[in-house]
Order: sequence, then C-alpha cells, then structure tokens
Amino acid sequence: MLHVTPGVAFLAQNLLGPGLGFTACVLGTRYLSLPIPPWAIALLSLLSVPGRIVGGILWTEFRDRREAERLGARLVPRANGKRFANLDVLEELLGHWRNGYPGDGIWDLIDTLGPVNNFNILFANNIFTVCPEHIKLILATDFDNYVKGERFRFAMGAVLGSGVFNSDGKMWQFHRSMTRPFFNRDRITDFELFDRHADTVITLIKDRMLTGESIDFQDIMHRFTLDAATDHLFGSCVDSLRTPSSLLPLPYNSAYKHKQGGEMEENDNLAMQFSAAFLRAQIVIAERERYGKIWPLLEIFSDRAREPMEVVNRYLDPVIRDAVGRYKEKKAAAAVGEVREKGGEEGEETLLDHLVTLTSDTALLRDETLNILIAARDTMAAALSFMFYFLSLHPSVLARLRQEVLDRVGGTRRPTYEDVKEMKYLKAVLNETLRLLPPVPFNVRECQKGAVWPSPDPSQKPLYIPPGSATAYSVLMMHTRTDLWGPTAHEFDPDRFLDERLKEYLLPNPFIFLPFNAGPRICLGQQFAYNQMSFMAIRLLQSFSSFTLDTDAFPPSARPPVQWAEKGRGRKRVEGFRPQIVLTMSSTGGMWMKAEGAGVDV
Repeated sequence: MLHVTPGVAFLAQNLLGPGLGFTACVLGTRYLSLPIPPWAIALLSLLSVPGRIVGGILWTEFRDRREAERLGARLVPRANGKRFANLDVLEELLGHWRNGYPGDGIWDLIDTLGPVNNFNILFANNIFTVCPEHIKLILATDFDNYVKGERFRFAMGAVLGSGVFNSDGKMWQFHRSMTRPFFNRDRITDFELFDRHADTVITLIKDRMLTGESIDFQDIMHRFTLDAATDHLFGSCVDSLRTPSSLLPLPYNSAYKHKQGGEMEENDNLAMQFSAAFLRAQIVIAERERYGKIWPLLEIFSDRAREPMEVVNRYLDPVIRDAVGRYKEKKAAAAVGEVREKGGEEGEETLLDHLVTLTSDTALLRDETLNILIAARDTMAAALSFMFYFLSLHPSVLARLRQEVLDRVGGTRRPTYEDVKEMKYLKAVLNETLRLLPPVPFNVRECQKGAVWPSPDPSQKPLYIPPGSATAYSVLMMHTRTDLWGPTAHEFDPDRFLDERLKEYLLPNPFIFLPFNAGPRICLGQQFAYNQMSFMAIRLLQSFSSFTLDTDAFPPSARPPVQWAEKGRGRKRVEGFRPQIVLTMSSTGGMWMKAEGAGVDV
C-alpha cells in the first residue's frame, strides 16, 4: 500500500495554485487563439505562485484592518523580527523550546508588546495570550468559535487520529459521550488496582536505596502510570514495573554502570519498546505544531511518526481485537439464550470493554484509547514527579504532609476514597504543584469566525482576532503572574490554597488556575487523576520519611545552566532541573532522587 508522506500531501495541496496559471495559458492558446509560446506558459505558471502568495497576504492584511476598524477594535500587537516573515522569531522560539525554560522568548515579547501578542510567523496570525479573560472566552463562553482546526488535526493525526483531543464538532461530542460514563465514582476509586502497582514501586525504590544510589523517580512514575493506565483502561497491563531494580536506569554518577553494559537496551521487553516508541511519536507531532503550517516541508521524503506508531500499534491492535472478539462472543451467547453466572463481571469492565459496545471500528477504538492513555499516563507521571521534586526541596512541607498521612491513614493501612477527600493539605500540595508546573503548560485553538477580545489595558481599544487565527495560551505562564497570584507567585507554598490568599486571588477569578482545562472540554479524568496521584503519594509517604534531589546523578546536559540562576526570571532562577516539553512537560534526563525508609515510627 502506497504511503503518501505529509510533505508530498502538503505540496500537492498547495501547488494547485500554479496550475491555475498553466490552465489559463492553455485555454488562451487553444480557445482564444492567443499566440502564447510554451516558454511563456511555463514562466507564467511559475510566476503565479509568488503572485498568488503576495496577493493573498496583502488582501488579508487589508481585510483584517478594515474589519477591526469597523468593530471599533485594533489588531493584536505584532512581533517585529529582523528577517523575512519573522523567520528569526520562529528560529529563536524553537531554540528556547529545545534548550530554554518554558516561556523563554515569549516573556520578552510580553514585556515589549503586552500579555497578548501576535508572533505573525510566515504572515500567519499566531496570537498568544496569558490573560484569564481571553482563555475563558476560548475555553468556555465562546467555546464554539474556537476549535482544534484542520491544521492541528493534520499535524497531530498520525498519533491522535480522530480521538477526543484531536476532534471537533460532532466527532468530539461522540468521543466525549463514549468515555464519560466510564469516569463515574466506582471507576475512579479503584484503589485496589492502584495498590497492586504501588507495592511494586515501593519495592523497586527500596531495592535501589540498598545500593546507595539514586533512582530516576520520573522513570518509576512513568512505569507506574503506564501499568495502572493499561491495566485500568485495557485490562491488559504492559507490566513495565516487572523488572529488577538493577535493570532500571542508572544515575550518571553510578558505580555500577559496567554491570548494565552502559544503558539498558530498549528491546529488552515489550513495555519499553511501547513506551519509547510512544514518546518518539509524541516528540514528532509536538515539533510539527511548533513549526506551524510549514512543518510538512520537513517530512517530504518520510513520515517521521510512521515508524514509532507501527511499534505502538503492534501492542494496541491485538488488545483491541481481543476486546472486540470478546464482545462478539458475548453477544452471540446472549442471542442463543446462553446464561452466564455473574461473577463481578460488570465491575471488571475496562474502558475498552465499554467502548466496543458502542463501535466496532478498530481505528476509532485505537484513536480513543491512545488519547486517553496520553492523559492517564503522561500527565499524572509528570505531576507526581514534580510533586516529589518540590517535597525534596521543601522538607518542612514534606514533614507536614507526611504527618497528615500518618494521622489520617497510619503507616500501613491502604487509604480509602474518604481518606483522600479529608486530606486538605495533600490536595493543597497537589494544587500548588499543578500551578507551578502544570503537565500541559501550553495549548492552542483556532478561531473560526473571528472575535473581539477585551484589551488588557482598559484605556485602549479591544483586540480584533481575525478568522482562522491560531490562538495559543499558556496556563504555566498565567499561573505565575504576580498580578494574579500575589508577589510570591513563583514560590512553592501550598498554604495559598488554604489561607486568606484563596479568597483574595482564586475564588474571585477561578480562571487563573486551569491545570485541567475548563468549559466543555474540561478533563473528564480530573477526579480520577486526583485520586490516583493522592493514593500514590500517600503510599510513598507511608513507606519513606524523606526524599532528596540528587543533582550529581543528572547527566551534565540535563542540569540547569549557571546562567539561569544569574539572569533568569521567576522560577527559572531557582529550578533544579531542566523542563522538557513534548505534548506534556517532563524533566530532561530524569528526576533523580534518594529516599529514606520510614523506619519504626510508622
């Protein structure tokens, strides 16, 4: 089967314009008897390309200014780069994405242009905001006017397909309605399932601590959330935690690396193949989004997402086929009146079992399960890693939180849903983690019909958003605005969710805190995430009395540069790791920690 690369598809679509010039010349020669030589036909066809582009740019510019004036508004302030089409702005922002701290480069534009600005790269409107009033319009009050859009779906389709995160309109509503029933209270409080995997995590950490070396806490959390997610969603666990602690990643300063022969081979087991391929595929589509509409030109000769997705699908496809087969057998048995005993079957139904009752389209099932897997695995692994990173830096917070755990649950009892509900400080620590380091720090929509946004400066005219504009926003940057959160906005202080600051800042304006999105697209799994993260945190704090960040265990390339502390702003000055953003945020090179056992005090 012929596979058309994204670049070829892009060129085929966008080079139809030159065909207009060629067609006009042919028609003029054949039907109007105009003496147009072949060389002129070729020349006019080529000239029609820049003419079409320049004409389109000039017309769009005129149309947008005229419409803004008609509405009593103004255009969003634009970045003024030094190179053609702001390509230097694109290059600088991409450099910051790869090597900088989240928000680098963008903060400079905000300082110059204000909290909402237009990157205007390649003459396309790329509008960016950190204003809660604008984000509220995008996510809630003007929801129908802001969509993922065709450009986003084309870039992300290789991984997300037509799933809930990559669809609009009726398709999005269909996916949402399919998954919503599964996130009821019975499903999101399956603490027995969490406990099975938490026990393995604790054993692996204890085994590594016996060696005196650090463990990559981020890696272990990724394994935990991957196993819990595949177990919970598919009923088919990849068992990434089922590996000896000696085969887990070793720290940079390890004395035992020779025993592993360097680094562990990815091909050692299916779980690592799946996990590594899934990450590579996400990196590809994240880079596509950052390059904007020209990304297909980088993939003319190959589809970079194809190979890793083949690995992912080799794992998923048999799982989906089995689920479809089980459902067909169940229906066939029911049709002939075969009676089966109920042995808790309803309680054991997975998300995939639920989905196959609604559709037998394997592509649709694969898309939806992958979308949910990203949300269930990557975001919670990131949040747990960042939470214990903060606890390692703030031992007084850790001690207070651990005391709450021991007072409520004790040192060995498995926590219940009611326990989690009553632990206010735990919820505050999680919220403060999600405020400073939200797992999804940036997001984007496309404005369909155009809009008028209120101006951040009330003395100026409102802002006109032309139709088709990309409208991006950052909850990470909004979460650390001192005018929204107070002078200590960059500091880790869970009490801000408990004391008078809650009433002063958050309650009057809830859209300043959006780790789970808002409006109709608010995360269906929000309470599931809180429950799973809370459960894992409780079990870890029952088993370990302290966690310490081991900066020497990080590879040198993963350590924050000295210049960050000297010249950085906000959290960049004090951060102990280098954030990396794919679709979600993580720590470059892992999150290396040491833990101390709880001893007899529990």
